[in-house]
Amino acid sequence: MDTSTSYLGLRLAHPFMAGASPLSAQLDTVKRLEDAGVAAIVLHSLFEEQITLAESGRIRHRDPLDAEFAAALAPFPPAAEYPFSPEEHLEHLRLVKKTVQVPVIASLNGTSKEAWLHYATLLQEAGADAIELNCYEVVTELTVPGVAVEMQIRDMVTELKRSVRIPIAVKLSPFFTAFGNFAHHLDEAGADGLVIFNRFYQPDIDIKTMKTVSSLELSRSGDLLLRLRWLAILHGRIRASLAATGGVETANDGIKAILAGAHAVQMVSALLRHGPGFATTMRDGLVRWMEWQHVASVDAMRGMASLQQSPDAGAFERANYIRTLHQWNK
Repeated sequence: MDTSTSYLGLRLAHPFMAGASPLSAQLDTVKRLEDAGVAAIVLHSLFEEQITLAESGRIRHRDPLDAEFAAALAPFPPAAEYPFSPEEHLEHLRLVKKTVQVPVIASLNGTSKEAWLHYATLLQEAGADAIELNCYEVVTELTVPGVAVEMQIRDMVTELKRSVRIPIAVKLSPFFTAFGNFAHHLDEAGADGLVIFNRFYQPDIDIKTMKTVSSLELSRSGDLLLRLRWLAILHGRIRASLAATGGVETANDGIKAILAGAHAVQMVSALLRHGPGFATTMRDGLVRWMEWQHVASVDAMRGMASLQQSPDAGAFERANYIRTLHQWNK
């Protein structure tokens, strides 16, 4: 059984890799991830706000020590709360590359096309095999049209492709008016991969204090369904590699993602919940399924459940919606 796959032009022993998480902040844990069998490792993100705070003392062009901006910037972590300073982050990457043999992907997390993007070049020089651009933003300005948000992300990809030689993956949310069209434009801009999807952490409200309460819950299998849909829609229709992230709780979840069209499957919650050794459980589960179904390779199984062969994917989606509603019996 050939479990190998190609992601961002990198050949991986199997599709299951460690996504960006606190696990990558410690060198010994990174080594444990490799020893446990992950095929690649995405490092913890280096944030735009972290970089601009270190370089200019500003966040979003505003001084957090200025009384005029103090309230607006108060929710951002102070520099001491990040695992590393930007320079320490680069040094950590160098040490990780010396410690492990699997591909190491750096993560840049931000929202604007500005000077902080020069860190992509520094990450490349520090040894990163690829860069994952994490575009996480909730656009609250009511006058900003969707096309402006898309253009900003596309421009960031274009600038990064001009700056670095290593592959670029873009980690996205699903909340775009026409996600397929946006994915197509990023593909045209040169993105080497799309990571589907970012999880949006949604605060609750404490009715006693009447304030928002942040919480972090690990993902479950139910979160995977939206990822499966868009993997199945995009498979075979864009050049870029596709990675699933979010909702991969079991080996069956990983198999479903590959059947939908994923080249790689990123795991975070499952590794935090079960430990690094769960990567072996995922790989073994894939091998057992391939033997059961007499599938010779991951490349052969990829996209078996995609919409690539559908004569009209849009009609299929609409029909599936109507059929699902009619399954309910009172």
